[in-house]
Amino acid sequence: MADSYKLTKLRRQVGANASEDDLLLMFLTDAERAILNRLYPMDEDIKASLPTRYESRQIEIAVFLYNKQGAEGQISHKENGIDRTYENASIPESMLSDIMPYPSIPK
Repeated sequence: MADSYKLTKLRRQVGANASEDDLLLMFLTDAERAILNRLYPMDEDIKASLPTRYESRQIEIAVFLYNKQGAEGQISHKENGIDRTYENASIPESMLSDIMPYPSIPK
């Protein structure tokens, strides 16, 4: 998936406009780094590109990061029938749990 397509897809999913592209690209990059860090946990300087099978997950994580703005680290919130609780201040483990690390020898 081309980066421009990912950006367009993310923009549409969160209802953003082109003026927020820098922010959206930052979230896409953060999501990619999180996935690569899970895939290659022993590699301090990851030079691999994101496998195609995780590109949709990258967008899902970027949507999560976008929607979480202003509520980072929120543990609980209840208001008018809306309940919010986050697993942690970062990307929830549940979004990364099915990404299997590649075995490698520590450097």
